[in-house]
Formats: sequence, structure tokens, C-alpha cells
Amino acid sequence: MRPEAFPESIRPHLVPEPSGELIYQCLGCGATYGIQRLLYTCPDCGSVLLLVDPDFQRLRAISGEDWHRIFDHRKMLNIPALKGIYRFHEFIGPVIPLDSVVYLGEGATPIVEANDILAEKVGLRFYFKNDGQNPSASFKDRGMASALSYIHFLIRSGALSEVLAVCASTGDTSAAAALYAAYLRPAVKCAVLLPHKKVTPQQLSQPLGSGAAVFEIPGVFDDCMKVVEALSERYNVALLNSKNAWRILGQESFSYEVAQNFEYEMADKAVVVPVGNAGNITAVMSGFLKFYEIGVIDALPKIIGVQSAHADPVYRYYQEPDPARRKFVPVSVRSSVAQAAMIGNPVSMPRVIRLASRYDGAAGERRVFFVQVPEQEIMDWELVANRNGHIACTQGGESLAGLVRARKQGIVSPTDIAVVDSTAHALKFAGFQEMYFEEGFPEDFEICPETALINRPKLVRPGGLDRVPEPGSPLTGEDFERFISLTTEEIARRLDLKKN
Repeated sequence: MRPEAFPESIRPHLVPEPSGELIYQCLGCGATYGIQRLLYTCPDCGSVLLLVDPDFQRLRAISGEDWHRIFDHRKMLNIPALKGIYRFHEFIGPVIPLDSVVYLGEGATPIVEANDILAEKVGLRFYFKNDGQNPSASFKDRGMASALSYIHFLIRSGALSEVLAVCASTGDTSAAAALYAAYLRPAVKCAVLLPHKKVTPQQLSQPLGSGAAVFEIPGVFDDCMKVVEALSERYNVALLNSKNAWRILGQESFSYEVAQNFEYEMADKAVVVPVGNAGNITAVMSGFLKFYEIGVIDALPKIIGVQSAHADPVYRYYQEPDPARRKFVPVSVRSSVAQAAMIGNPVSMPRVIRLASRYDGAAGERRVFFVQVPEQEIMDWELVANRNGHIACTQGGESLAGLVRARKQGIVSPTDIAVVDSTAHALKFAGFQEMYFEEGFPEDFEICPETALINRPKLVRPGGLDRVPEPGSPLTGEDFERFISLTTEEIARRLDLKKN
């Protein structure tokens, strides 16, 4: 639909123009900086940054009800830049002109309700948000659309010319970075660092296919991250990890979409996300806070961050009930099927601490929680979910296992409605499912497959067949008829089928 077909009262707001101002704000010393250059940490104290709009309250000039109408009507526009995360332009990147927005189909991912069987097993109604249906098959595309739109804006304005974008990754970040950088060739090139043999073959293929320079180094993600940080400090490169505050802005769209999907009624909702490098849970908190402050929603949902027992520094931090006595201590990670969450020293931890405190303060009660789950439950719940019609990845299994834990601990009640984040597509982690079915997990994963969840292909070759079809050598005549008849009978016997 064209803008002129919409109600006159909201027509002036449907296609947003650049507005407001964004600045970097240091979470350590409080210093602020302009966005005319790429910054990742505070030049004065080295702490991480957030992007803030000093005149954010101007958005209150539009009522919450009118914001509902604006966002709901924007869904019907045929303007590519507003089809994805920039549907919420004023809350994500108000300074970015629409002609600088890089849109590759990200955002607007489906929310799929669990069937009755699965809801009963978990103990409440819940939905999977399938962020694996983003272009590079993970939620990372939300942040990359924001970060690369900003870089595109700087290039178009003449502030930048040639850009080398770099990132460390457990797989999904590299795929997203390489894809979005490739769209802006030749002005943007991409290099990614991966921990050697710690990325699935499917994930490794993605940045290679997008033409990025791919470097594998010994160690784990945290080691890759330190190298990338050194590169960004010493050389003229654009860092695309979640240390980049523009990534956080883009990932806030997850919250906005959840709110819109539930008609902006969030009082009885709980949102469950894996923690990983802590950028996503930071963005989810920030997004809901923004909507709450402007009146788009009138309640803040519970937020539950989930960590594997093999990589749980944030969970451990919040085990201390007294905020004054909490001390963050990085951990050495162990092997995890939730590979994207296998991070022992999350870059965004200072953001989590700041925003969780703000979130609980705004709600007037505790609304941000953290739970820990064993590897066994991650795999078991992923398989149970997918046996009931979902396409959950291992991080989706981690989130669902976390929801089950939260239900047992009384964090969520049977009357709550949960949204569980499946951050990537199940096919990216198919190798772990294969290991489960083949009972081939190395001991350090601490996973012992449940017999009832194992599923393997079964060869059907009935006895009495002299010949069977082969590539390039098909059967004909009586041999073919005999093959069809005996094979059909054997499958019917194994399935215990009754004849018509």
C-alpha cells in the first residue's frame, strides 16, 4: 500500500525522516562522544559504550496508541527499508536516512506457539521466536543490518571510503558480518576470526561463500575476541562484534517485534534468551525499556537469561543476592552444544549490569533473572521441541531448558506466556543432533543420549531380491515389480499397517 492510502492522522509519521541525535555514552566514566567516527570503547577509560538519544523523550509527543497504529500500518508499506528492523526507525536509528539502510530480509521473524503436548510438558503456554529465519540464518543479522547501515551512511556522507570490517565469532556473527559486508562491496571488505575446529561445518561455509577472509586461530572465542580487539585498537578497521554499540541497537528490534506480536500487552509475558556474549540480552532489555519509557507498552515483561553450566559467568555473578558484594569473574569454558553461547568473558557484561538494574528499577520489582542448565537438558529439550513441530537450534534448546528451570524455580508461573529465543536455524547445528543419534558425544560434553529420543534411518532391503536398483542401472519388468512389492510389504510390516 502507498502512504496516501493510510489514515490521515498517522500519514505524516509513516515514512520517517532522519531526526534526533545519537551519541556514544561510556558506561564507565560517563563521557559522551559524537558518532562521526567509529568508536567501540571509551577513549578515556576503555569501558564499553551505549548509543543514546539525548532528546529521546521527544518521542512522547506521539501517544502510545498512535505508535501502535504507526508500526502496525508500516507493516503494509512496500518500502524495503521499513520492512525489517527499521520499521522501528525512531527507536533504533533515527539519524540514519532510509536510503542508507541495508535491508537483506532481516527481522519480522515468526513467533510459533508450542502445541498442547509441548506446552503441557513445560508447564505453560509459550512460543518460539524463530530468529534462524533471518537471511544468514541467525539473529545476528539484526545487529549487522544496523552496524552496516551506519557504515553505509558514513560512506555515503564521505566520512569513510574503504572499510575493512572484522569480527571474532563462534560462527553466526561471522556469517552475518560476511553477508552484509558483501552487499556493500567494493567499499566494504570483511575478515573474520574463528576458533580452530570450534565452528560447525555449516557455519564455516557461510563466510567462505560470502567471500570473506577467514582466519582460524587456536583457542576459543574469547581468544579470538582479544585478537580482534587488538586489531581494532592498532589498525584502521571496523569492529563488528557486539562491542560495537550499533549492533545492540539493531538487536533491540527483537523486543519491538515481540511487543507488536502480542498487541503491545506485556504484563504477563516472559522472554527467554541465551546469554552468550551478552549483547542480545542487553538489547532485549534496552528495547523493552525504550518502549516502556515512551508509553508504547505499559508493563515490562520478565527477562530470563540462560547459560550452560559449561559457560556460566553471568549466572554466577547474579548468584550473589547483594549487589554491593557481586564481583564478575570470567570462567574457562568447556565444550558446549550451545556453541554460540560458549563464552566465558562476555564483552557486554557492563551493559548487562547497568541495564538489569535500570530494568528492575523501572518495573519496581525484580524482572531480570538468570538460570543455569546442564548440557544434557539443552540437547534433550531441543530434540523434544523439534519432535513437536519446531526448528529449534541448540541455543533454542538452551533457552527452552532455561524456561523449564525457571518454571521449576517459580520465576515464571503457569499463567505467564513465554517467548523463547531460538537464535539460529537448526540446520547450522545438525552435527550435534547426529552425534546424539549416533551416541557419539565426547565425554567432555557430559551428554548421554536418551534412548527414546534417538532416531536413525533404517535400511530396507528385503531378502529374496536378486537385484536392486542402482544409479545408472534401473530395474525393469518383473525385477522392478518384485522390488516394489517386497519393499512395500516390508515397510508396511515395520509400521504395522493394516490393509485397506
